[in-house]
Amino acid sequence: MSKSFKEVGSDLKQALLTGVSYMIPFVIPGGILIALGFAFGGIYVFKTNSFAASMFSWGKVAFGLMIPALAGYIAYSLADKPAIAPGFVAGMLANNQGSGFLGAMIGGILAGYIVLCLKKIKLPNTLRALIPTLIIPLFGTFFVGIIMTYIIGVPFTWLNTTLTAMLNSMSGGSMVLIGIIQGAMLAFDMGGPVNKAAYAFALAASSANNWAPMSANFIASMSPPMGLAIAMLINKKKFTKLERKDIGGCFIGGCAMITEFAIPYAAADPTRVIPSLVVGGAFGAAMSYIAGLTIQAPHGGLFVIFLANKPLIFIIILALSSLITALMLLLLKKDVKEDIDEKVLE
Repeated sequence: MSKSFKEVGSDLKQALLTGVSYMIPFVIPGGILIALGFAFGGIYVFKTNSFAASMFSWGKVAFGLMIPALAGYIAYSLADKPAIAPGFVAGMLANNQGSGFLGAMIGGILAGYIVLCLKKIKLPNTLRALIPTLIIPLFGTFFVGIIMTYIIGVPFTWLNTTLTAMLNSMSGGSMVLIGIIQGAMLAFDMGGPVNKAAYAFALAASSANNWAPMSANFIASMSPPMGLAIAMLINKKKFTKLERKDIGGCFIGGCAMITEFAIPYAAADPTRVIPSLVVGGAFGAAMSYIAGLTIQAPHGGLFVIFLANKPLIFIIILALSSLITALMLLLLKKDVKEDIDEKVLE
C-alpha cells in the first residue's frame, strides 16, 4: 500500500533527525581534536611531526566521516541496514564533489528510496539470500553513484558554495536577523528537531571554516538552563521546592551546553517558560554575531572556552543572555504554592 504525503513527510523528517543524531558523535571529537591540534601546535600544525599534529589528523578523520554518516543514517532510517552502504557512498561522493550537507541529505534520501525499490525484487527462494548481500549493495551503490555524479553533483555543489559565500559575506542587519532566528530555534525545543536544524546550519558553516554560527549556537544553547538557575536564585516563589532542587544541575547543564536540562521546566509551564528561553537565546545569538565571536569547537560549553576568539566577550554575552532569560521568567511566571503537585518534574 502506497503512503500518503503526510506519512512520507513524517518519514523524511524522522530520517533527517536520525542522520543528524548519528552524525554528532563524529562531529564532537573531530572538531575538538582539530581545535586542540591548532591550540597546541599552531596554525601550521599539519606541517609538523608532533603529538599535536597527530591529534589534528585524528580529528580530521573523525570530522571527515561527518557527512558520510549523515547520508548513511538518513538512508538507514528509510530502508534499514541494507541502505547503510549506498547511503555512506552517497555521503562520500557529496563530500568529495563539494555538495556538502545539502548533497549528503539528498543523497541519503535517494539511497534510502532506491534500496526500498530494490527490496521489492522478486527472486526464487534459493536466490533470495543474494538480495541483502549482493543485489542491494551492488545496484544500490551503482544507482546512487550515477545520480550523485551526473545529476546531483553540479547543481548542489553550486548551491552549497553559493550559500556558503552568501553566509560568509553577510554583515550587520543580516547577521543579526540570522542570529535572532537561529537563537530562537535553538532555545525553542531544547534538543528537538527545531534545535537540531539550527545546529546542522552551524555545522554546515563550520565545515566551510565559518565558526561564527557555532559561537551563536553555544550561547543560545547554554543560556536556557543557566537562565533558569539564575531566576530560581533571584525569586524562589516562582518555582516549586522540587524545581529549585536542580539549581546546581541547571548551572552545570548551562556550563556544559546541555540545553535539555531546561526541558522539565518547559514541560511544566510551556506558555511562560518557552517564550522566556526563546527571547534570551535569540538575544545571545544575535549579540554573538554583532561582537564577531567565533569558537572552533562543535560542542563543549565553557570547557572549550579557550577555543573562542574572544573568551571574555563570549562570557559577558552568555551572562547577559542568561540574565535576560531569567528576567523574562520572573516577569511571566506566577508565584507558585508549595502544595502544588510536583510530580511533573519527578
